[in-house]
Amino acid sequence: MAKKPDSNPNYKVIAENRRARFDYAIEDDLECGIVLSGSEVKSLRENSGNVAESYAAVEDGELWLVNSYIAPYERAMFGHEERRRRKLLVSRRELARLWNETQRKGMTLVPLVMYFNHKGIVKLKIGIAKGKKTVDKRATEAKRDWSRQKQRLLKERG
Repeated sequence: MAKKPDSNPNYKVIAENRRARFDYAIEDDLECGIVLSGSEVKSLRENSGNVAESYAAVEDGELWLVNSYIAPYERAMFGHEERRRRKLLVSRRELARLWNETQRKGMTLVPLVMYFNHKGIVKLKIGIAKGKKTVDKRATEAKRDWSRQKQRLLKERG
């Protein structure tokens, strides 16, 4: 069992897609590696990345992260393209499962969080998700509001 993220000094969240849990019903998630150049890793260490508008796609037997943003690193000798397609690393079994999910059930692959793991390696957590309708979004918001109100009421009583 892995240690809690907070207890490890190397664990650091780089970018989080907060909107994903609101817009999509996430059924399963998966941790995968990501192929980066040196200047991209240096840039991420300075906390400059974004996965909010990006998505993952299975194409030609490979998993790709499309439209993610990593800011340019000023002190780099050889820079990188900010919004290039980046290859994601998963096992063949996981890749086949992801492809089946997206083809058959109409699911999509949404990046949830990009982080440095306890070894200092960049990882990306992607979610297998189904898009929510407006009604579902309203229900989620109402549930969240009610839980906040309930906590407030309990705090006033006790």
